[in-house]
Amino acid sequence: MRETSTDYERPYRPLPIRAANRVLAGLRAGPELSPDALLQAAEGRVGASDFGPSPLHEPLARLCASLEDEARLSPVGRLLVRERLLGLLTSRLRVERCLARRPDVRDMPLAPLTLIVGLQRTGTTLTHRLFTADPQRRWLASWEALSPAPLNHCAGLSASPRPRIRAARIAERSLRYLAPDFFAVHPVDADEAEEDVMLLDHTLLSTVSEATLRVPSYSAWLEEQDQRPAYRMMALLLRLLSAQRGTRHWVLKSPHHLEWLEVILELFPDTRVVWTHRDPAVAVPSFCSMVAHGRGIFSDSVDPREVGDEWLRKTARMVERALEARASHESQFVDVRYEDLVADPVAEMRRVYAVLGDRFTPDTERRMRAKLAVHPQHKHGRHRYDPADFGLDTARVHAAFTGYLERFPA
Repeated sequence: MRETSTDYERPYRPLPIRAANRVLAGLRAGPELSPDALLQAAEGRVGASDFGPSPLHEPLARLCASLEDEARLSPVGRLLVRERLLGLLTSRLRVERCLARRPDVRDMPLAPLTLIVGLQRTGTTLTHRLFTADPQRRWLASWEALSPAPLNHCAGLSASPRPRIRAARIAERSLRYLAPDFFAVHPVDADEAEEDVMLLDHTLLSTVSEATLRVPSYSAWLEEQDQRPAYRMMALLLRLLSAQRGTRHWVLKSPHHLEWLEVILELFPDTRVVWTHRDPAVAVPSFCSMVAHGRGIFSDSVDPREVGDEWLRKTARMVERALEARASHESQFVDVRYEDLVADPVAEMRRVYAVLGDRFTPDTERRMRAKLAVHPQHKHGRHRYDPADFGLDTARVHAAFTGYLERFPA
């Protein structure tokens, strides 16, 4: 079985990409990553200029400055980052153009939310996919996360999703070509459920950039920002998506939410939270490996120990903030142990449904088992990593998570 590389300082490069990097480096000129250039390019692609009232300009300026000064982008990585940012900006323009034609969407009731949270690599993806097997749940498809609004505005909300699905599949194939190891760490599928942090990223107030790029000054700034505008944008996009493909009970997932549960439970007070748990001494190094693989897509300079230092601090902070927010909302939480989930996924989901007070039907069980058959563990290879590569060991990680481990022993 294929295993992931642990040579993070020498990222995998297909031969054509290596050649392109050499040629572009020789030219000593790459695409401009200034806010003004990106905004103008996005407006030119869509033929619109209204990005809406949600935060954008300051986060974009902060991110661009960090990209220029700190990200150590390769020439091809610079092109990829530019296209990702243009994708977000053009999506914002399409959303606002769509809402201008359908202002009633802003006032639509938002369906109930079940939110899956937990440290990265603790079973959040498996839990999410099992929930999405239930036809009573509404989930965010990867193609919807990339393009919440139709590409063809003339057809309105009834426009066929096929162009968006096709674009997402091209993006999936491109990522698989650039970084095949990444799929063994975190599978990406255009037709499967995706993290809703992608919706938050429409304000650039999300951890998407820092999870794949070296942007420390932007990350430090982001930790101090009010996340309410980002979550209001997420709610707006969920309403827009519901208007296109139906309104049912939303099941969403992202480790990002751990840090901001206080905001979520303020804005969406009836949200039910499913929190997955695993020994941080296993989960944190595993996630650091994912970050290192992600950075290797965009940069030829990846320091795994720097990744370990940064994300040990950040993940410990996320958990501390989550425990504080949980203290006054205990009845809204359900806990899932990774070991129980992996040992018998369907039995664990049956228990979760019982705690939530939801019906777990024979059809739901059948669909969950079918989902497991299609997505077996190690489908894309075995994720191999060594905590020592990131300067981590059990004692150091446990020391950072003392409060969490008192509540949820490893």
